Amino acid sequence: MITLRIHPFLFLLFNCFLLFPSFAQPAGENLAMSEAKFIPLEKTIYYKIGDTKTIPIRISQYGPGNTVFCFNMHDNEYTAVKAARSVLELQGGTLLRIENGAQRLIKFKLKGVGYAFDPNRIFSREGISQSLKENGPVNPAAVDAVEQFGQRLLQLIPDSIQCIIALHNNTEGDYSVKSYLPGGNRSTDAREVSSVPSQDADDIVFTTDQTLFEQMAAAGFNAILQHNEKVKQDGSLSVYCGNIKRSYVNIETEHGKLSQYREMLEKLLEVLSATNKKSPPVNGADSL
Repeated sequence: MITLRIHPFLFLLFNCFLLFPSFAQPAGENLAMSEAKFIPLEKTIYYKIGDTKTIPIRISQYGPGNTVFCFNMHDNEYTAVKAARSVLELQGGTLLRIENGAQRLIKFKLKGVGYAFDPNRIFSREGISQSLKENGPVNPAAVDAVEQFGQRLLQLIPDSIQCIIALHNNTEGDYSVKSYLPGGNRSTDAREVSSVPSQDADDIVFTTDQTLFEQMAAAGFNAILQHNEKVKQDGSLSVYCGNIKRSYVNIETEHGKLSQYREMLEKLLEVLSATNKKSPPVNGADSL
């Protein structure tokens, strides 16, 4: 007969794990880890703007390179990033983020003068000048510095990427599908609008691409097709893409609506995948 002797301390520790499972990693986190197929490979590029400001640009690659490319410009829009990470862990793709201390505006100094700009208004000189003016002083040297930063960001988007996916969040009533309906403050920026009464008006798909607009609207989401010829030239990425006939889509929900964001992004990737199988990538706004 073999007698198994357990040290009293080990016996106590064993029972603690049985009685208090919270000592271990939470079940939800274990589930998320078990579901994940890809652990991202990450690198950070440090871009210096002005005299002292260094902006980290974080690139996270989930699995082998593919056509999924997500771009987060506003570092205070957490829900979009969290949802995108959870989707990319399963499906693969690339996430490009500007890290800015959880702030929307980027601030820097040039020759002792302080400037601030919105990083989604930097893809034209006109947009840069307007953004600087709205947030403080503006001069040609500052415009040049911001323009170079915008060009560096564009260089990080591979030419092979079929559709740029912008990740954004908003606050209730501030920006919604209603903004693009007749009488809305952005109505002239839209070629077509699909407003779904059963959907929260703040949760939207905004795109330069006719096919994406039609398919996301058919899926039951609020959708806006940018009027690429008449849209206000505000330096935003959507306007830039519309001008060069590149496919772009912004998935946007209110802050905190994680499950809604994930549902919309998953549907978009399903649409893009189906379209990829039908035809080869085309760098244009009217065709995927």
